[in-house]
Amino acid sequence: MKQIICFALTLLPWIPGLLCGLITQDEVTVLEGNDLIIPCHYEPQHASYVKYWCRGKMREFCSSLARTDNSLSDSVSIFDDPIQQVFTVEMKNVKEEDSGWYMCGVELGGFWQADARAFTYIKVKPGMSVVNDRLSEEEGHSVTVQCRYSPKYRGSEKKWCRSGDPSSCLVTGAEGTYEDKSVAIKDDKTGTFTITLKKLQMSDMGWYWCSTGQHQMTVHVEVLNQPSTGKLTATTTMTVTTLAPASLVVADAYAPKPNTNDCWMCQTFIMQSVMTFASFMLLVVLAILARKMWKHKQFAKLRQNMEMKAKNKEDYGKVTSKIPPAVFLNMNSMDAQVY
Repeated sequence: MKQIICFALTLLPWIPGLLCGLITQDEVTVLEGNDLIIPCHYEPQHASYVKYWCRGKMREFCSSLARTDNSLSDSVSIFDDPIQQVFTVEMKNVKEEDSGWYMCGVELGGFWQADARAFTYIKVKPGMSVVNDRLSEEEGHSVTVQCRYSPKYRGSEKKWCRSGDPSSCLVTGAEGTYEDKSVAIKDDKTGTFTITLKKLQMSDMGWYWCSTGQHQMTVHVEVLNQPSTGKLTATTTMTVTTLAPASLVVADAYAPKPNTNDCWMCQTFIMQSVMTFASFMLLVVLAILARKMWKHKQFAKLRQNMEMKAKNKEDYGKVTSKIPPAVFLNMNSMDAQVY
């Protein structure tokens, strides 16, 4: 019983680390070769503590990649903003083998207080994406499309085609370029090839796609009429793709929590209530277990006493049955009495 109570008491300090502390994105998908930023939001009372980023799902076996008190790698950096109560982790040029579980944590220190921690799964996919998949520009102007690809497709040919017309495909040559009077394509061989549509005409409006290997991404180009009077203005709208919106992907974690005393007092009250209730329930369970074990022990002792009494009574009967009758002589009367 003593061991159970001791074990339960050692778990109490770890409950806060499991219930609160950090918030980050559950899962992030990024295109291979891109940079990635992960924000981790923490509570106000953790502003002065060391923050860390490691790979793995268990603190004891988590390989540290970055810490706010020590620079461990050139490809992974960490920045803490105590005012906004968030620290960000940047991973540069991620590879497909970087996929896996990661953990951002606040080092609270010691066995008696668990670190605040949050986990995220990063999925790095080979393939391609487009920076702007919906473009609009006025007639007579030029528009540029950026198509990004993962490193494994650097040596592959790049295509720009009009959707629904395979014969319209334009392919880069050995040097990674193509150009005519209306289209220019250039591959920088580092992960991006750009397509420039020159001197747009109304007939250029429609759907296109860029491709490399077995991957392709669609793009819509809208051509606007030139205004009859006034200064020409150009409007460009952007819709970011799911895989890789740009060379730097920022994980969309929960919005930063408002830094107000009222909010913090409310959160503290809720957490204290949860902790008090959990501790009370744990003590109730321990009390019930202790009472049951005490009753069991008392019953065993009572049963043992009853068995001992029964055994003593049985042994006494056996002894008395073996004692011979006693004979007493009355010397005066010469009578003999047998008992």
